Amino acid sequence: MTTIDFSPLLRSMIGFDRMTSALENAYHSEPGGYPPYNIERRGENDYRITMAVAGFSEQDLGLEVKENILTVSGSRPEQAEEPGEYLYRGIANRSFERKFQLAEYVRVLDARLENGLLHIELRREIPEAMKPRRIAIRGAEGEHYLADQGSGKVEAA
Repeated sequence: MTTIDFSPLLRSMIGFDRMTSALENAYHSEPGGYPPYNIERRGENDYRITMAVAGFSEQDLGLEVKENILTVSGSRPEQAEEPGEYLYRGIANRSFERKFQLAEYVRVLDARLENGLLHIELRREIPEAMKPRRIAIRGAEGEHYLADQGSGKVEAA
C-alpha cells in the first residue's frame, strides 16, 4: 500500500489541513460504481453532475449538502414480483448513495430529473472579500502607490 507524505507542502500552506485527508480518500477510493455519472465544467465557475438514475422518480431521490459534501441517494420501495420468470436481470433495482466532496464556496443551484438522468447544477461563488483587490502602499514622502495583487504591478496614485 502506497502512502503519500504531504508534510513538505504543509510547511508553507496554511489552512489546508482537510485537503490532505481529501486527497488521501480520493487516492484510495475505487472508481466506477452505481449509478454511473459524469462531471462536466460548463464555464469558469459552473459545473454539472449528471447521474444515470433510470427507473427512479423524483420522490425516490434525495440530495443533501452538509459540510461541503453533496450526498445523492436513491431508494425505491419494494415491488411485488410480477408473474413470470426472469431469464436475465440486468436492470439494477437497488438503493444507492453517492458522495461528492465540494470545494469551498461551491453551492448547488438546481437539480432536475429528465429522461432518466439527474442533472445537478453547481456554481463556485467566491465572496468579494476573497477576490483580488488593489492595496495602497505609502511611500516615505507620503505618496500613495497602488499594488495590484493579481499582476504584481505598482502604479502611482
